Amino acid sequence: MDTTPQEKTKIGLVGLGTVGSGVARILLDHGDRTARQAGRVLWLERASVRDLKKARDCNLPAGVLTDQIDAIVSDPSIDVVAELMGGVELAREVILSLLKAGKDVVTANKALIAAHGPELFDAAREAGRTIAFEAAVAGGVPIIANLTQCLSGNQVESLTGILNGTCNFILSKMHAEHVPYSEVIAEAQRLGYAEADPAMDVDGTDTAQKLAILAHLAFGARPDWRAIPRVGIDTLDLADVRMAQELGYTIKLLGVAELTEKGLQLSVGPTFVKNGSPMADVAGPMNAVRVTADAVGELFLQGPGAGQMPTASAVVADLIDTAVGRTKLTFQTLKLWSNESERTPVADQADAVARFYLRIDAADEPGVLAQIASALAAEGISIASFQQQASDAATVPLVLMTHDTTEGAAARACTAIGKLAPVAAAPVRLRVVG
Repeated sequence: MDTTPQEKTKIGLVGLGTVGSGVARILLDHGDRTARQAGRVLWLERASVRDLKKARDCNLPAGVLTDQIDAIVSDPSIDVVAELMGGVELAREVILSLLKAGKDVVTANKALIAAHGPELFDAAREAGRTIAFEAAVAGGVPIIANLTQCLSGNQVESLTGILNGTCNFILSKMHAEHVPYSEVIAEAQRLGYAEADPAMDVDGTDTAQKLAILAHLAFGARPDWRAIPRVGIDTLDLADVRMAQELGYTIKLLGVAELTEKGLQLSVGPTFVKNGSPMADVAGPMNAVRVTADAVGELFLQGPGAGQMPTASAVVADLIDTAVGRTKLTFQTLKLWSNESERTPVADQADAVARFYLRIDAADEPGVLAQIASALAAEGISIASFQQQASDAATVPLVLMTHDTTEGAAARACTAIGKLAPVAAAPVRLRVVG
């Protein structure tokens, strides 16, 4: 039996909420496991919280808990700090202080990385430190490691992801039980899959922030997540869910990044995904990412995208990688994209090529389809299929599937169709893949 004392890497935690408590439990309860992986002891030295009296989901040794973040920042013995406090501006200030104090940082804060990632990466390089953030995207799915390490010999060509478990849970229930969005969101909140205010999840913001991070890693772009075209699921009609099933599709909220001759195309929105494909089969509060690269071909990664222990697992993996020096090696590759001239440009989304599903509520009278077809033809859009649904209402739903066209052409055609006298409102337009 080897009784040689192992070196210690002292760890600090800023924030001890759901994820922070999970990280503490792994470090404290499975120290032998992390020591085997790291070749050294990951020692939880200090954890800072706002309220010392609040009940915690972990049992901490005496002297670990503090309500002073500076107790971690100013402690020279602490080597690596996991920022798990959430929020953006205060977290940014804390991380900058930690880097200046000579500490490496691990974070699960996707909103922070999406908003200030380039600034923080530059600050880390200037200080000779690193930032690891596997847990910031897709929770327990190791997409960051795959992009920055496993696929480093590839040119990534496209990346498509289900990046929000809340939305996937809601869409899965709408498909399985034909329950409207308003009812499913209430159940998602009751089960803890959705926040009391779920806006950032369901309006596509969360997915756009994560997609911006992945675009930086996979393509060397620095997109502003706010500029990524996005549509959420909060306005999705159950009629379109039913129609998707009838046509052999499942609706998923997808974040898509695709490298084209004109630059990087980025978008977030509900999408018709062909049944039988791995992406269509991802059910419940799960995440999945499909990556296509020139050398390896296609990879598909799936797993829990949120939750205490899956996210804590990713944080601890980053702590281990940082302690043994793997993060430092990987982090240096981000230097390749620090100069503006080296970055992949973001293309105009209007040039993005796709097929579309259109649902048009129109009066049931002669010549309506001809008017719609004329508006599509004016933009060079051809119809792949057409269905008219029976209805006792004053209007009937007309469902069209297009051949490939551009986002811009489809948008202009839908605007024109919405202005036709027999048409009740602008068409519902969703992308189609597979």
